[in-house]
Amino acid sequence: MNYWPLLGIALVVIGFALRFNPLLVVVAAALATGLLAGLDLVAVIEALGQAFNDNRYISVTWIILPVIGLLERYGLQQRARGVIESVRGATMGKLLTIYLLFRQLTAALGMKDIGGHPQAVRPLVAPMAEAAAEKSHGTLADEHREKVLAMSAATDNVGLFFGEDIFFAIASILLIQGVFESYGYPLTPLQLSVWAIPTAICAFIIHSWRIRSLDRKLGKGRA
Repeated sequence: MNYWPLLGIALVVIGFALRFNPLLVVVAAALATGLLAGLDLVAVIEALGQAFNDNRYISVTWIILPVIGLLERYGLQQRARGVIESVRGATMGKLLTIYLLFRQLTAALGMKDIGGHPQAVRPLVAPMAEAAAEKSHGTLADEHREKVLAMSAATDNVGLFFGEDIFFAIASILLIQGVFESYGYPLTPLQLSVWAIPTAICAFIIHSWRIRSLDRKLGKGRA
């Protein structure tokens, strides 16, 4: 067995550790892996081009991120904070719980890209959660502020992770179906997605409790 292609993994680790440009690191590692596996340079470049062509939706990121950057430059986060500050009775716990429910429901319907860290959490959810926390508990210490931001990101992760498995056409469901079928348990994607619902409900209850718990601790000044 030829282990030389595994050097590509070492290149990724070293490149990220030295904080080189991630895109250059990944491309260099892919080229090195292909060449060490015995492919010629043209074949490796063709494989990279084919992979990019088969996943063209990746290029949408380069359109969305500049738009979000411009919106932030012209006060999107401040506007989001202002909206929450004007809402009577708004709290961090209520806000993040509603977002968790929204994220799970949309992911369960296959709309997993409707939220996310760059397009939703950073410009909207996190500033709104921070504003709601300060509205309820006053100016936050840096440590408490970081916990609010982290909880905002975690809420998006939990909502997406446990919501998307309810959508029967998601890749993870098809992978699970393939594994079960290989062991002699023929199941349909719909059957698997139905059994993901109890897990999603439990995840919603547990994470909602974590959100409310953090909100209460902020009020007591010991988050």
